Amino acid sequence: MVTGAVGVVVGLALASCAGPTGDEASGGSGASGASAASGGDERPVVLTTFTVLADIAENVAGDHLRVESITKPGAEIHHYEPTPSDIRRAAEADLILDNGLNLELWFERFVADLDVPHVVVSDGVEVMSIAEDAYAGLPNPHAWMSPLNVRLYADTMAEAFGELDPEHADDYAANAESYGAQLQEVHDELVSELAVLPERQRALVTCEGAFSYLARDAGLTEQYIWAVNAEQQATPQQIAATIEFVRANDVPAVFCESTVSDKPMQQVVEATDAEFGGVLYVDSLSEPGGPVPTYLDLIRHDVDVIVAALTGDGAGAGS
Repeated sequence: MVTGAVGVVVGLALASCAGPTGDEASGGSGASGASAASGGDERPVVLTTFTVLADIAENVAGDHLRVESITKPGAEIHHYEPTPSDIRRAAEADLILDNGLNLELWFERFVADLDVPHVVVSDGVEVMSIAEDAYAGLPNPHAWMSPLNVRLYADTMAEAFGELDPEHADDYAANAESYGAQLQEVHDELVSELAVLPERQRALVTCEGAFSYLARDAGLTEQYIWAVNAEQQATPQQIAATIEFVRANDVPAVFCESTVSDKPMQQVVEATDAEFGGVLYVDSLSEPGGPVPTYLDLIRHDVDVIVAALTGDGAGAGS
């Protein structure tokens, strides 16, 4: 049952024949882009908030469930605005998955009033807090940037899928275990490759503080220009602090995320001996033909770029 004002919105969305469909307004990641209108597919529908979660869920679900993403590849997820079509899709789903940790505040406004099972996949993660700026003390939402955390995500999904579809519970558990082994390999590769660096050079310097979990698990010191997606240009003070850190620790390379301008980080490069190590991906997968069409592609790309730049084996790769 849908209640309150949200229920009115959902009712209008369900009744309306006008406006964009769920795929037109939002889309999915890869195979998860099929809409609820797909004829003949009677599998339970799992709806996720963004493409990274959709891909992880597809690896756990196998062929037993239809996984969809509210947001499409390349979408900005922090301040996304749901459409009536999104609300309709959520109301019709069999299970909803979101990251939690204040990432999808836009989603939480209506999901609590839907009579649909809902699982927060970051439950069980050792949460890190944002260290500074206006968001200081709040949870850092980017837990999926650690492959070890995504193993927990996959286990949580497997349990939820088993409750939704008990007949295939063993398959979901096996898929999560197999996927988790691949994630462990990526983590082990990162730690092993970075072991050659002097301790003070084991630093990950990025535009945004989206890599706290990866840095923690890989034994890296994290430094960034701003803590959370910047709505304004980086301040001179933020850039100066980053320059000071890079100089003090003789950091060989610095990085920036694909969704923001790298101009502030290029100022750091100009003022230090560091190279621009390359572009890193965080919040969204690419289209199927792009550089990071799956989560494993995303995290492997980031690991390869970080390792190559920091160890001097191809600094500038991915730039």
